[in-house]
Amino acid sequence: MYDIIIIGAGVIGCAVARELSKYNARILVVEKNEDVCAGTSKANSAIVHSGYDAENGTLKARFNVEGNRMMENVCKELDVPFKRIGSLTVCTEKELLPELEKLKERGERNGVEGLRVLSREEVLAIEPHIGDEVVGALLAPTAGIVCPFKLTIAFAENAAVNGAEFLFDTQVSKIYADSGVWHVVTDEKEYEAKAVVNAAGVYSDMFNNMVSERKLHITPRRGDYILLDRSAEGFVRHTIFQLPTKLGKGVLVTPTVHGNTIVGPTAVDVDDKESTATTAEGIDSVIAKSALSVKGLPVRQVITSFAGLRAHEDGHEFVLGEPEDAENFYNCAGIESPGLSAAPAIGVYIAGLIREKLHLSEKESFIAERKDILNPAKLSLEERNELIRREPAYGTIICRCESVTEGEIIDAIRRPVGARSLDGVKRRTRAGMGRCQAGFCSPKVMEILRRELNMDLTEVTKSGGGSYIVNARTKDGE
Repeated sequence: MYDIIIIGAGVIGCAVARELSKYNARILVVEKNEDVCAGTSKANSAIVHSGYDAENGTLKARFNVEGNRMMENVCKELDVPFKRIGSLTVCTEKELLPELEKLKERGERNGVEGLRVLSREEVLAIEPHIGDEVVGALLAPTAGIVCPFKLTIAFAENAAVNGAEFLFDTQVSKIYADSGVWHVVTDEKEYEAKAVVNAAGVYSDMFNNMVSERKLHITPRRGDYILLDRSAEGFVRHTIFQLPTKLGKGVLVTPTVHGNTIVGPTAVDVDDKESTATTAEGIDSVIAKSALSVKGLPVRQVITSFAGLRAHEDGHEFVLGEPEDAENFYNCAGIESPGLSAAPAIGVYIAGLIREKLHLSEKESFIAERKDILNPAKLSLEERNELIRREPAYGTIICRCESVTEGEIIDAIRRPVGARSLDGVKRRTRAGMGRCQAGFCSPKVMEILRRELNMDLTEVTKSGGGSYIVNARTKDGE
């Protein structure tokens, strides 16, 4: 019997787990993939929105602004990279300039501070590559950028250190209540809990509809992105949006906390909840539409493309809390943009509801802080040399593009909720995220995984499931 079972180990599920781990409760996080951050949380714009866009009075508006205000302190506690670089929402038609004022007024009613409408000349002064058609922009100085992988992993690690359990490669097939106890049926076992949190992303409607007559419908909305090499760093200094439409904020161009430039997304509604393949049409659309915001985008520096799915609920709103007919079942459904920005606040909100309902007491021994994987590149030469003398693995470079050492990869595997695949290592250390996109370092990372997890090379995967890289040995022995 658990106190709380959380379905889904994306940024929302892990944020809730971290907040709940502040209380005396037995917590289980169940995830169908082999790692945290394996769904929407791994493929998004990595933006911390200011909160001007959501309609006044909505949950999106409330939790976006609250999450934005919390993000800096949360990232400091959990040692996650975050930068408050500000955003520009550009207008390319003079007759639409009043829309910028409307966005400014909406944002101010939402509680966003510092909003200001800029002329073209003012925009050019801070963004030299702005598009020729841009006639003005809304500046939102509180907007920022964060690493979504690191944030999700940090929430999970901190929750685990404080007692939360994580169960991966486990598909939930059924949920039902019996005599006030929730039963969560998986492909291998049945678990019981006093409360369930539904943080299943694009599958959250399916679990809600198992237990409530208030049906939800989630449409997977695919977004294609391109990522530019760090050689393009500085091409833009702010997150640059286009005036929003009913499908979102259009194609954005933004720096990342790691020095890359990301461009996207498209917005294509699909039926398949696993449809994350990129398309030539989508990539061409991203490049073409980005020209409305910026000119001269160095597309020759593109090193990869990817797609993510947003969980769009028909009501275009976050669905949070208990349905009227499903007590102690807590939805975190329809969490699309600005879900990443809102994650810290949603975690506090849902944990607060459960704490009150289950009468949970606070832990005296809660550990609030977490340190990220040591990056030798951030040390002085003397400190680095001393580290290598103590631990020689930090002197062996495995990923040349990102200068990731063997010591960092070992740490990523051995940490709480550690990496078990190439993608798990990549999201924790950036090994394989550079210009060659793992073309050179994969065999070495595979060997470290094999050694540390005591497995055969044929068992090492790219991202869990059936994504094996080595099918069979051609020779006996080592």
